[in-house]
Amino acid sequence: MKRVWRFTSDAVAQAEHFCFHSHGIPNPKPNIPSFTTTTAAFTSPGLTRRHCTSATPPPPHPLQDITPLFIEKRRLPFGEDLINKASVLKNQLVLEASDSNRVIEILDENSASLIESHVGGSVLLELLNQLDSWPSLALQVFDWRREKKNYGVDSPMSVYEYSKGIKAAGRCKDVHHAVEIFLDAAKKGMRTTSTYNALMSAFMFNGLAKNCHELFCDMKKHAACPPSIGTYNILISLYSRLLLVDHMEETYQAIKESDLQPSENTYNYLIAGYISASMWHDMERVFQMMNRGPVKPNLKTHLLMLRGYGQSGNLEKMEEMYSLVRDHVNKKEIPLIRAMICAYCKSSDSDRVKKVEGLLKLIPQKHYRPWLNALLIKLYSQEDWLEEMEIAINEAFERRTRIASASIMRCVTATYYRCNAIERLETFVKRAECAGWRICRSFVASGKARPVKSSSFGGLVRPAPSRLMERS
Repeated sequence: MKRVWRFTSDAVAQAEHFCFHSHGIPNPKPNIPSFTTTTAAFTSPGLTRRHCTSATPPPPHPLQDITPLFIEKRRLPFGEDLINKASVLKNQLVLEASDSNRVIEILDENSASLIESHVGGSVLLELLNQLDSWPSLALQVFDWRREKKNYGVDSPMSVYEYSKGIKAAGRCKDVHHAVEIFLDAAKKGMRTTSTYNALMSAFMFNGLAKNCHELFCDMKKHAACPPSIGTYNILISLYSRLLLVDHMEETYQAIKESDLQPSENTYNYLIAGYISASMWHDMERVFQMMNRGPVKPNLKTHLLMLRGYGQSGNLEKMEEMYSLVRDHVNKKEIPLIRAMICAYCKSSDSDRVKKVEGLLKLIPQKHYRPWLNALLIKLYSQEDWLEEMEIAINEAFERRTRIASASIMRCVTATYYRCNAIERLETFVKRAECAGWRICRSFVASGKARPVKSSSFGGLVRPAPSRLMERS
């Protein structure tokens, strides 16, 4: 059955709650000041969300750890000298980032070279590019530049500087500041596609879907600000996060009917949307479309497909994709390594334990996750790896992870019986009770195994909650 969500404030609120709050992602709702004198009504043709194959809420959006903003990056051809000057200054600012007064002093000391324009741009604009990973610093630099202009520095600010400032404010979760910068640029005659895209990205980054769509409606009123491929990419990402798959596809169709050419990000956001909706056939269709077309898959595409194959249980293709990006994943993509472990744990692969053991070696201890610990306990118990199972159980006890899954407790109990380790089972039950674990007595009561001489198994057990584990 299809579920229809129309773009009304109530529907968007439901979608945002479903996709953000259900995963513990903060989704603040500040009162955003109007960015136009007349705000477009937030209406649109009926938007349908296709039926998802999974009955559970979707996982966090797959692109969340890949790209924090949804805007096509435009980099001016800066000369080598500008890049080097900006790099030296960036290093100084990063070292003094905790002292805002010192940051201002450094900027003042270098104000002449920062603001001076060159054929290839300016040191300041290149500095803002290099500070993408330090949004709070980038915002300080932008605010300093704007203050200098207000105090009479004879060098007009460019639209790219304003776009960078809006982007930095959005990433600092200061949406009001992002809107204020946008309005200031518009007042100075710089209402452009670039500034619109930057503010739409800021809204998107902060989970403000309604504001993002309203801004797009306003953008279409201005002939001088035609939507770019970056604009449409923002919309595709917006709809994919809200599981509005049909409207995501309509946006892609609008790109095909325009003079714009889809980019790598366009296809990546489509794939991410299909992964979130558990629509594996469509995910594969877009990937093959990239293989056949002029826009070829990039690293982000392969990482997305690796996750998608893992979530869909397609181990053969998951391993094939992993072989293409193994070095990058092993060094920088620990969440994907955990996703692969999860896929193996849920599979019937004959070598799954060996493969899981190999992947576990790539995860540092500081990246411990309770849910993964619980999956490992179940995996080892299903394979009757008693020693490894108890190591995983001991780690859960030490890290105060509380198991609340009846199926895991049944697997553990059955493993102790099959391994004829009744005394160790009694010790485990006592420790589990002290740690607040949900003790599963139904397995013993069913007669599938002989009872243990322990008061821990007296009486009946209440059904365990659906969640895998809890942190106490």
